[in-house]
Amino acid sequence: MTVHISWRNDAACRDADPRLRVTPNLFSIPFGLAGLAGAWSAAQTLGTPAAVPDAINILAAAVWVVLAVGYAARGPRSILADLRDPVLAPFVPVAAIVGMLLGSALSAYSFGAGRVLVVVFLVITILIGAWLTSQWIVGDLDQDKLHPGYFLPTVAGGLVCALCAAQVHLRGVGEASFGIGILCWLLLGSILLNRLFLRPTLPPALLPTLAIELAPPAVAGLAYFALGGRAGSPVAYILGGYAVLMALVQFRFLPDYARLSFTPGAWAFAFSYAAAVSYGLEWIDQEKPPGATVYASVAIAAITLLIGAIAVRTVISLVRGELLPGPHLRRTDRDVPGDNGQWR
Repeated sequence: MTVHISWRNDAACRDADPRLRVTPNLFSIPFGLAGLAGAWSAAQTLGTPAAVPDAINILAAAVWVVLAVGYAARGPRSILADLRDPVLAPFVPVAAIVGMLLGSALSAYSFGAGRVLVVVFLVITILIGAWLTSQWIVGDLDQDKLHPGYFLPTVAGGLVCALCAAQVHLRGVGEASFGIGILCWLLLGSILLNRLFLRPTLPPALLPTLAIELAPPAVAGLAYFALGGRAGSPVAYILGGYAVLMALVQFRFLPDYARLSFTPGAWAFAFSYAAAVSYGLEWIDQEKPPGATVYASVAIAAITLLIGAIAVRTVISLVRGELLPGPHLRRTDRDVPGDNGQWR
């Protein structure tokens, strides 16, 4: 998702190339597209041709490359600043997480190349997750700046590592990564729910991150299936039950979401909801309930329409020049969320 923040002129602290102002939260765009490709791949009940998820993955890869080049062009100083930012830091490893998903998709056509990409980006994901964890331990975190995006580095990172490692036949690595994701989910989940329950409501710019609360049980379920787990087992029911609860919780947020103006932060919905649909489709494929084709058709149509609408609106924002912050500008250290949810 993209958080709107204020920027100021500061020639001494410009990015390496001020024309390229990619922020790490923009990697939610290829993340969501890769999630949609995964949902289409999971729609086996419908007999979906491989060309559909392949095309979506190609689009995700193209967007990822453009963003990666733009982000790298900002230089190491700017990237290190993002890693210390209490709002943006959790989004930094999303670039590597997307790389794993794309490598996993590539492995269906070039197993060796895909496996190498998965391993490389898996290592990067774990290293960044470890660095951020240590930074949050020794740093002076403000609880009110926490948001569900804090699940991304180690929870989503670990669980996606497990899923992708299993798909390139690295079962041991996948099981270790699954352990990282589950344990970090249990630890961070209590902290984040405490913040959401007992502290002020998230500002509107961060409100879409509430959708990320749905992602951990869904991605954990997908990873569990990829590692050989079956629907109907106790673990599958535990993860499935919590995924249903978090899906129902999202309905309560709909009026709040509806009041938001569109920003690229809407991409926070994409991967989380796509993962939930993929998880549901995996259950349908294994259990084959009556009406399975109808359920699968409705689910895949709904997630495709949602992400398609977000993509169209994002292109409109890009054309209007609203997607990226202005040139020769940087975030000030004093930027904090205001009471109205805007960043000043």
